[in-house]
Amino acid sequence: MSSHRILSYSLAINEALHQTMAADPAVFLIGQGVKSPWYVGNTAQGLRERFGDERVIDTPVSENAMTGAAVGAALAGMRPVVVHPRMDFMFYAFDPIINEAANWYYMSGGSLPVPVVFWGILNRGGEQAAQHSQALHGMFAQAPGLKVVMPATPYDAKGLMVAAIRESNPVVFIDDRWLYRLEEPVPEEIYTVEIGRARIVREGTDVTVAASSFMVQEALQASELLAEAGIAAEIIDLRTIKPLDGETLLASVKKTGRLVVADGGWRSFGVAAEISALAAERAFGALRAPVARVTLPDCPAPASTALENAYYRNSTDIIQAVRSIL
Repeated sequence: MSSHRILSYSLAINEALHQTMAADPAVFLIGQGVKSPWYVGNTAQGLRERFGDERVIDTPVSENAMTGAAVGAALAGMRPVVVHPRMDFMFYAFDPIINEAANWYYMSGGSLPVPVVFWGILNRGGEQAAQHSQALHGMFAQAPGLKVVMPATPYDAKGLMVAAIRESNPVVFIDDRWLYRLEEPVPEEIYTVEIGRARIVREGTDVTVAASSFMVQEALQASELLAEAGIAAEIIDLRTIKPLDGETLLASVKKTGRLVVADGGWRSFGVAAEISALAAERAFGALRAPVARVTLPDCPAPASTALENAYYRNSTDIIQAVRSIL
């Protein structure tokens, strides 16, 4: 029987990196601030001291260059994890991520895998404004050749990071700093969480709420309050944005007849829109109400705390969406 201990979300990622790097000398970490005690939280704690500068590479501020170097290393047989402490600046690396890494396996007829993890950290809130607060998972999910995972718990953070590192082709691993202090029991041994498999975290019969990352925690809070009003919400943690687990999602929608999608991205052309379309295409006959979306509005993130409180979505917004379709 495996032993567990309480770990925070950030330390679960840290343990995943320690264990995979110890098990496989081809795995290395590269990015900005990986030797800083605060820049990537404590997710890189102790890695440089244990594995040295050759496997924990702190780079200059050039997202394109460090990501391109990681893609080249992956093509040469290494398994790099390239961290972007502020996900917004992954825009500078779209060419090596989307134009190169995502396409090489296809263009080579399957002869050149690209085992690289692109790890983007969301830094929403804290008056960081429009250029430091953007969730880009919908953009990455549009690109063929990329898998996109967004864990919501310490257990999944560790298991999905290990699974991403072991994948033969590119995985975009996205985590949210708002989750870093979340704690739960995590197995001590190395393990994986299957990419492409959602999880029902709370069963219900009245409405399905599909969410990912931090919005899963908000959905669970909403479900507690809804239960007090006699409303049984089924909460699905998507875990993986691409490939999406349509089977689990649609089975739930066909059971409850109603769907709310809670996503940390923008409303238009995003993950919530894709899931809404999936439900309309494949479960239309089961829907007893229109699909409701809880997303960011189609505008940049504000800088003031007062405006942030209105901009970012939470459990109250999910409750309102559920009530609107019941």
